[in-house]
Amino acid sequence: MDPHRLAEERSLAYHRALAARIGLEPALLERARAKVAAWLAEGRSPFYARAWEQVLSAPVENVSQFLVSDTEEARALRQATPFAGALEPRERWRIWREVREREVGR
Repeated sequence: MDPHRLAEERSLAYHRALAARIGLEPALLERARAKVAAWLAEGRSPFYARAWEQVLSAPVENVSQFLVSDTEEARALRQATPFAGALEPRERWRIWREVREREVGR
Protein backbone atom coordinates (compact mmCIF):
# COMPACT_ATOMS: atom_id res chain seq x y z
CA MET A 1 0.00 0.00 0.00
CA ASP A 2 1.36 3.38 -1.02
CA PRO A 3 1.32 5.66 2.07
CA HIS A 4 1.04 8.80 -0.07
CA ARG A 5 -2.01 7.44 -1.87
CA LEU A 6 -3.55 6.40 1.45
CA ALA A 7 -3.05 9.92 2.83
CA GLU A 8 -4.62 11.48 -0.29
CA GLU A 9 -7.59 9.12 -0.17
CA ARG A 10 -8.13 9.84 3.53
CA SER A 11 -7.98 13.56 2.91
CA LEU A 12 -10.44 13.29 0.03
CA ALA A 13 -12.87 11.20 2.11
CA TYR A 14 -12.59 13.70 4.97
CA HIS A 15 -13.35 16.59 2.64
CA ARG A 16 -16.23 14.68 1.04
CA ALA A 17 -17.84 14.47 4.47
CA LEU A 18 -17.34 18.21 4.91
CA ALA A 19 -18.67 19.03 1.45
CA ALA A 20 -21.86 17.18 2.28
CA ARG A 21 -22.30 19.25 5.44
CA ILE A 22 -21.22 22.81 4.82
CA GLY A 23 -24.49 23.78 3.18
CA LEU A 24 -26.37 22.49 6.22
CA GLU A 25 -23.90 23.65 8.85
CA PRO A 26 -22.73 27.18 7.93
CA ALA A 27 -20.57 27.32 11.06
CA LEU A 28 -18.13 24.88 9.43
CA LEU A 29 -17.49 27.30 6.59
CA GLU A 30 -17.33 30.31 8.90
CA ARG A 31 -14.80 28.57 11.14
CA ALA A 32 -12.64 27.73 8.11
CA ARG A 33 -12.83 31.36 6.93
CA ALA A 34 -11.83 32.58 10.39
CA LYS A 35 -8.88 30.19 10.44
CA VAL A 36 -7.70 31.46 7.05
CA ALA A 37 -8.06 35.07 8.24
CA ALA A 38 -5.89 34.19 11.24
CA TRP A 39 -3.29 32.57 8.97
CA LEU A 40 -3.17 35.74 6.88
CA ALA A 41 -2.95 38.02 9.93
CA GLU A 42 -0.13 35.93 11.38
CA GLY A 43 1.70 35.55 8.08
CA ARG A 44 1.41 31.76 8.34
CA SER A 45 1.45 29.72 5.15
CA PRO A 46 0.76 32.74 2.94
CA PHE A 47 0.48 30.72 -0.28
CA TYR A 48 -2.11 28.35 1.17
CA ALA A 49 -3.87 31.11 3.10
CA ARG A 50 -4.40 33.26 0.01
CA ALA A 51 -5.48 30.27 -2.08
CA TRP A 52 -7.95 29.12 0.58
CA GLU A 53 -9.22 32.69 1.03
CA GLN A 54 -10.13 32.73 -2.66
CA VAL A 55 -11.79 29.30 -2.53
CA LEU A 56 -13.77 30.10 0.62
CA SER A 57 -15.05 33.41 -0.76
CA ALA A 58 -17.08 31.54 -3.39
CA PRO A 59 -20.69 30.44 -2.90
CA VAL A 60 -21.08 27.38 -0.71
CA GLU A 61 -21.91 25.14 -3.70
CA ASN A 62 -18.61 26.07 -5.34
CA VAL A 63 -16.71 25.46 -2.11
CA SER A 64 -18.32 22.03 -1.80
CA GLN A 65 -17.35 21.18 -5.38
CA PHE A 66 -13.78 22.32 -4.79
CA LEU A 67 -13.41 20.25 -1.62
CA VAL A 68 -14.00 17.04 -3.57
CA SER A 69 -12.32 18.09 -6.81
CA ASP A 70 -9.59 15.88 -8.23
CA THR A 71 -7.55 18.78 -9.56
CA GLU A 72 -3.91 19.29 -8.69
CA GLU A 73 -4.80 22.55 -6.91
CA ALA A 74 -7.47 20.90 -4.77
CA ARG A 75 -5.17 18.01 -3.85
CA ALA A 76 -2.44 20.46 -2.85
CA LEU A 77 -4.74 22.67 -0.80
CA ARG A 78 -6.27 19.72 1.04
CA GLN A 79 -2.79 19.12 2.49
CA ALA A 80 -3.07 22.40 4.40
CA THR A 81 -6.76 22.58 5.10
CA PRO A 82 -8.54 25.16 7.26
CA PHE A 83 -11.10 22.42 7.93
CA ALA A 84 -8.72 20.46 10.17
CA GLY A 85 -10.55 19.57 13.35
CA ALA A 86 -13.96 20.27 11.83
CA LEU A 87 -15.13 16.68 12.23
CA GLU A 88 -15.42 14.90 15.55
CA PRO A 89 -12.53 12.51 16.22
CA ARG A 90 -14.76 9.42 16.10
CA GLU A 91 -16.03 10.37 12.65
CA ARG A 92 -12.53 11.13 11.43
CA TRP A 93 -11.26 7.77 12.74
CA ARG A 94 -14.20 6.00 11.06
CA ILE A 95 -13.35 7.67 7.76
CA TRP A 96 -9.68 6.80 8.10
CA ARG A 97 -10.47 3.16 8.96
CA GLU A 98 -12.88 2.80 6.01
CA VAL A 99 -10.36 4.27 3.58
CA ARG A 100 -7.58 2.03 4.88
CA GLU A 101 -9.76 -1.07 4.57
CA ARG A 102 -10.74 -0.08 1.03
CA GLU A 103 -7.14 0.62 0.02
CA VAL A 104 -5.82 -2.61 1.55
CA GLY A 105 -8.45 -4.53 -0.42
CA ARG A 106 -7.20 -3.15 -3.76
